[in-house]
Amino acid sequence: MLILSRKPGESLVINEEIELKIIDVSGDKVKIGINAPQNVKILRSELKLTVESNRDAVSGIAPKQLHNLLSGLKKSGDE
Repeated sequence: MLILSRKPGESLVINEEIELKIIDVSGDKVKIGINAPQNVKILRSELKLTVESNRDAVSGIAPKQLHNLLSGLKKSGDE
């Protein structure tokens, strides 16, 4: 892992096409701006973990079972 120090307004470039710019630092939060081509997928790490966890949870379910499960949720949500 590469660790760099940057100040607000400074940036770094990855692979000549992705720019990460430090927008603001306030307390323990950092605002980062990202300029990247549209084909580059950008996800927050916690969101990526949630998506992977959900994918793992349903990977053993047959499509028909999943359909029935989702149909049941829709009906209970209609009440």
